[in-house]
Amino acid sequence: MSLARNATASQSPTQTNGYERHQPDQTLLYQLVEQHYPAFKASLEAQGQHLPRYIQQEFNDLLQCGRLEYGFMRVRCEDCHHERLVAFSCKRRGFCPSCGARRMAESAALLIDEVFPKEPIRQWVLSFPFQLRFLLARHPQ
Repeated sequence: MSLARNATASQSPTQTNGYERHQPDQTLLYQLVEQHYPAFKASLEAQGQHLPRYIQQEFNDLLQCGRLEYGFMRVRCEDCHHERLVAFSCKRRGFCPSCGARRMAESAALLIDEVFPKEPIRQWVLSFPFQLRFLLARHPQ
């Protein structure tokens, strides 16, 4: 798959737009999860317990986020024919700091630019008792 990017007039063929590939395997969070998550999961299973499926999915997606071996897209500049590989992200908001921050910024921009100027806003916050939060998280249905 090839996508094209038009180079601006101010950029020479050797300059890029400042994109730098995310290196998730070099972050402390990734290294800790990669090193300790399998043993943690195995110890829970040995005790007859298990992590909820949504938590397992968060950890698995974090370990695959931004890694070329789990999928990528090849992007090529039509002008200079420079190519680069862009790894797929997990697009999760819960645990991945990279994707969570990006989604938060996109959501905030959407609210500020499109929602708030058009509609009068009233915010309501509903809180469940602390003891019920874990129960509701485990059984969302």
